[in-house]
Amino acid sequence: MAAVPDYRWRMAPEGLATRRQLREMGLRPGGQDVAAELQRPRRRGPLVAYLYRIDRAKPVRPMTPGRAASLAKAMRARRICPNCRRDAGYCIPRSLGMCVTCDDIRRERSA
Repeated sequence: MAAVPDYRWRMAPEGLATRRQLREMGLRPGGQDVAAELQRPRRRGPLVAYLYRIDRAKPVRPMTPGRAASLAKAMRARRICPNCRRDAGYCIPRSLGMCVTCDDIRRERSA
């Protein structure tokens, strides 16, 4: 793999964008290779973001009814508590592995 150019934070040239910036423009990388890296210095080592060429980006694919149904099903599964099997109304925190109510009950029993 050839080395890609590195740019410091906010110093990237025009015509390059991160995935998030491409998405805001209604674009996606579309299979292109990383054009450059953006590095933001910090104490623990730099944060790195990959940059893609805007002129090679492709439009975002439209949401189809099947993709929308699949996404809704996946999000619904993230709201179901594995302990009480109820819809919590929010995405279950992965750090808890259960809804907040079940976690509170578990903590009360162990105290």
